[in-house]
Amino acid sequence: MKFFRHLSTTQQGYLFTIITMCIWGSFGLLARMNAYWQIQVWDVLLLRFGIAALVLIPILWLKKDYRFLFDWRMLILALVGSIGYCTLVYSGFFYAPVAHGVVFLNGTFPLFAALIGYVVLKQGIDKHTGIGLGIIVATLLLMAVMMIADNARFGIGDVFFILSGACWGLFSVLLRQWNFSAWHIMSGVAIWSAILYIPAYVLFVEPNFANNQPVHLVIQGLFHSIFVVIIATISYAKAVAQIGVFQAGSIANLAPFIASLLAVPLLGEMIDATLLLGLIGMALGALQPWRWLQKTQKP
Repeated sequence: MKFFRHLSTTQQGYLFTIITMCIWGSFGLLARMNAYWQIQVWDVLLLRFGIAALVLIPILWLKKDYRFLFDWRMLILALVGSIGYCTLVYSGFFYAPVAHGVVFLNGTFPLFAALIGYVVLKQGIDKHTGIGLGIIVATLLLMAVMMIADNARFGIGDVFFILSGACWGLFSVLLRQWNFSAWHIMSGVAIWSAILYIPAYVLFVEPNFANNQPVHLVIQGLFHSIFVVIIATISYAKAVAQIGVFQAGSIANLAPFIASLLAVPLLGEMIDATLLLGLIGMALGALQPWRWLQKTQKP
């Protein structure tokens, strides 16, 4: 901890942002590895929800901070932003490459968040967001034309990504409306996900752990529960508190786009002209880099 004390608040914020960025960037790569390692989605979800709950429940008990778990809104958040989202996004990465996830999940999420926010919260769309959404829509239309012209396949994995983007958009809007703390969101969503999912898994799913390498299960279990659910949530919340939501979010959201490029040498996946267009268009629309230019030009 001495290292952190020697850093300024801003430096700490950027360090937490880098930690978040590394975990978020690794998420797509590790989720895609489930397909290569033949770990079924339902088993990954059990590891994610179960391990996270086992870690968090004793902490909440020691802190005597658990009354928020009985808020009915936590149940809704768990169903939408955890069980629903995770089922769809892991299924997407099981059937489609990492770059597809960046385009059809990370690219369309801002579109769904803005539209759902407008309908549910009557929240207007500012100029910058409107430009970004326009770029996203134009990119999707151009991709559709190019895919039709090249007889490129739009697969079930892409459908899962789009639906998961809708889930995450709704989840984000509900978070803005209900205003829980980051700690309560992380703990409540993780624990309720385990409470709801584990009985359904026991009743309806046939485990496939015997056909998987133990080291693969350990890697997936620890990464998706401890790193994604707990560490990334805390690091992102601290980054936002210290350098602001725009700067932290813009930098951290670069991670999936970098991951799609890393998937080429690491996983042997290919990026054709259509996907390259999608990556560039979605990056511009989601990250809105002109905000940075405008910010740096101010005296």
